[in-house]
Amino acid sequence: MELGQLEAFLVAVRLHSFSRAAEAIGVTQPSLSARILALEAELEEPLFHRIGRGVRLTDAGRAFLPYVQRAMDTLQT
Repeated sequence: MELGQLEAFLVAVRLHSFSRAAEAIGVTQPSLSARILALEAELEEPLFHRIGRGVRLTDAGRAFLPYVQRAMDTLQT
């Protein structure tokens, strides 16, 4: 698990879109999608439902979210 993957996850959660999240963190959409896919592969769970041009969290994604938020908060202090 890499910091860039966690950042991509959090921004995609906040913006409900991989393309908007990619723009917000300054990477291409395929790069952001690859980060999310790698994270999902490592966790062996899908974290997002891909719906049209947007995304929303799966149950696994909702369960994972507080851990990622806590980890990122810890790194920022």
